[in-house]
Order: sequence, then C-alpha cells, then structure tokens
Amino acid sequence: MKLRSLLFVPGDRPERFAKAAASGADAVILDLEDSVAPERKAFGRDAIAEWLTSPRNVTALVRVNPLDGDHSRADLAAILPAAPDVIMLPKAEGAASIEALIALADGASVPPVLPIATETPSAIFELGTFRQVRGRLAGLTWGAEDLPASIGASTSREEDGRYTAPFEMARSLTLFAAHAAGVPAIDTVFPRIEAMDDLKAYVGRARRDGFTGMMAIHPVQVAAINEGFTPTKAEVARARAIIEAFAANPGAGVLKLDGKMIDRPHLVQAQRVLAAAQ
Repeated sequence: MKLRSLLFVPGDRPERFAKAAASGADAVILDLEDSVAPERKAFGRDAIAEWLTSPRNVTALVRVNPLDGDHSRADLAAILPAAPDVIMLPKAEGAASIEALIALADGASVPPVLPIATETPSAIFELGTFRQVRGRLAGLTWGAEDLPASIGASTSREEDGRYTAPFEMARSLTLFAAHAAGVPAIDTVFPRIEAMDDLKAYVGRARRDGFTGMMAIHPVQVAAINEGFTPTKAEVARARAIIEAFAANPGAGVLKLDGKMIDRPHLVQAQRVLAAAQ
C-alpha cells in the first residue's frame, strides 16, 4: 500500500470521514485515542465500524487506545470485524507490544500494525526489536508529544521549529529501526497548520533523511506532503539512467555517468526512487 500521506480524523466525528477520504491523502487515520474523550469512545467505535463497512477508495487505519489502558480491548472487538486495513498502535514498546496486541484480539484476524514507536522512555530501548515482527508491520512512525511529557521536558522543539537533540535522536532511531525491519518509515505530524512554507521544508528534510511518508493533522497539509514524497521527473529520469547504465555493464562496480562517478549505492537509491514513483 502507498503511504505518503496519512491524515488524522477524530473517530467520533463521522461527518468528517468523507471529507478526509476525499482529501487526496493516501490513507486516513480514524482516531480513537487522543482526539476522542472517554465518554465518546463507544460512539466513535460504532461510527468507525459503520464507515469501514461502507464502500471506500482510500486506505483506512484505526488508531486504537494504548494497551495499558481500559479501552483497547473494546476498540479491537468493535473494529476488527469491520476489517480496517491497518491498526495504529500508540505507545508501542517494541515487538512485545505487537504480540500483546495480537493476543488481545482473542483470535480475531489482525491486519498489519503501524506502531507509534517512541512515546515512552522504555520504547526508545525497544526500537530494534521491531524487526522481529516485520511481517506484522505496515510501517513504523514516531511521536514528538507524549515523549517530552513523559520525561518532564518543557518542549521537543527549538524556537525555529526544529527538534531538540533528545527528540531528534528519537526520530533518527525510528528511521533506522524502520529500515532495519524493511518497512516504511513514516515521519510524525507538523503541528503548525498555517505555516505551509515551513511544512514543505520539513517534508523536504524528511524525504532527504530517508522517510517515505508523513502523518497530517489537517486536509490542507496533504497536497504538500504528497508532492514532497513523490520523485520529480528529473529524479526519475536520473534513476532510470543509473539503472540502465548498470544493466548495460553488469560486471561493473563503478561507472561514469554525465561526468560523475556512480557505484552500487547509487543503484540502490535509483531503485528506491523508481519504486516511490510508481
């Protein structure tokens, strides 16, 4: 499945589901966690289950509540029969959390899981274990809100919007953990809806660093995210030229193309570019 842009929508606001699905996002995240008050969670479950069983043309994720709370079992019991494409698991702590989620489903079929992998201090030390359950994952993402709160940090960002050192490290470790597991690396949300130029710059850095997609909190962000994670025509042409050069010289380790040296890492990157373009 293509996961460049993943748009959050509160699970207790069914009047917004169709708008989110029509936003151009590759996927919508129907949220039962932070955006839904405890007294509204039962309504949200029913609304999501009803929408999931209706015709739709967008990938649908459901963010359930954390495993250490009182709502996750009820979330799964209500949602799994409606066959979401992906379950998003907040406050995941490595492979053990994925296994615990499957056990909590009481034998029901569980779709691929997208863990939010950095929301507790313990989670940071479990990131490498996700490769043990790679066959169960739809990708790996991280969060920059719960983690600072859990350690008493006053903020996760500098004044210019960039992350402070501890949270930049959490982002980087998530990136490497995703690639170690061979699954998409999904960057976290950009919270300033009105700052479109800053969003585009953030998306550019994310793609540069090796992320393949990003979550969004408002439909207005979707187009910029999709554009930022889609290779340009020039990038595609360059990638094809590199692949063709190595195909024409199968025994070569290093080649010269347009006056520049290219080697096997360039070939791997070119293959990634074409895969993203498709």
